[in-house]
Amino acid sequence: MNKEFTVEDRLKERVKELTCLYSISSALRKHQEDVQATLKEICEITKNAWRYPEAAIVHLKYTSFDIKIGDIPSAYIFQEGKLSDHQENIGNIRVYYDSAYFDTTDFLEEEQQLLDQISIEISDFFERESVKQREELLRRKEEHNDRLAILGEITAGIAHELNTPLGNILGFAELIHADNNDEQTKNDLDKIIKASIYSREIVKKLMFFACEMPHQKQAQQIKPIIEQALSLLGPNLKKAGISCQFTIDEENLVIPLDIIQFTQIIFNLVINAIYVSPPKSYIEILVSHTKETMLMEVKDQGPGIPKSLRKKVFHPFYSTKPLGDGSGLGLSVVHGIVKAHQGEIKIVDNIPTGSNFQISLPL
Repeated sequence: MNKEFTVEDRLKERVKELTCLYSISSALRKHQEDVQATLKEICEITKNAWRYPEAAIVHLKYTSFDIKIGDIPSAYIFQEGKLSDHQENIGNIRVYYDSAYFDTTDFLEEEQQLLDQISIEISDFFERESVKQREELLRRKEEHNDRLAILGEITAGIAHELNTPLGNILGFAELIHADNNDEQTKNDLDKIIKASIYSREIVKKLMFFACEMPHQKQAQQIKPIIEQALSLLGPNLKKAGISCQFTIDEENLVIPLDIIQFTQIIFNLVINAIYVSPPKSYIEILVSHTKETMLMEVKDQGPGIPKSLRKKVFHPFYSTKPLGDGSGLGLSVVHGIVKAHQGEIKIVDNIPTGSNFQISLPL
């Protein structure tokens, strides 16, 4: 469709280009929440800035965004502007013509320059949105940490107040139990003692959760620590009819950690795995490492944890167990210990069934 391009035509195109840049800047300034709507508006503005707007098709593709203004023909020519940000995401914005009616001479050099400038504007927009998202995430984390700090203070006070009366209940119940010969009374006392011990364990976890535990991190061989923890958990595994397999990729792997706290991680994760595992199944503990990181995986063959709950289970007092079976503190304690060791913990699916708790710690 190439036609003679006069000076007057060039002036008109120049006005359209300047208007386009101004309109895009205005659209970006008034942007609120809907990124899709803002990008669609930019594509509409771009389409109207080209020499043949009624025939132009604009396509923007970037990360999860895929916006088309018009239908791309089977045979086409196009101009392209590249999109990128500091997160190494790449994309493009293209302006198409149907090659049945147009050829490359119908594109202007000034239009390519305009498209390059539009690409810069869009890339800067995405970078600003990314910064805003990071700032919002940090703000939420700070609010969450503030709530946890307040909760920790309240929890510490409650745990301290409960500790003394629980000790008295347990102590006197054991004394009466030792001197009592009535079978019914003994059964009742057994229930009191069992409930007191369970409550005392909750108080210990509350104290662990609430207090800033001192770290005594030293370089330790990881294999003996895990083997010792599994040895102590042997009766629990035997009673549940479950086996445990432990594999490590280097016998003498050494990592800086607090032995007591790391043992607490093993206890909590394996006891949870025992609780959800069907009889005659097995729990798997795998330890591997890279030059900088140790990865420990604790796999069970239970029903698994839905993706919607995988963040909630690390929150204090959240439990998927029936009332009385769990305090909801075990995994929050594990999460706190892992974070204190500058590590990460996440839950993924175990194949074919169950959960896989993955803990990475720096070497």
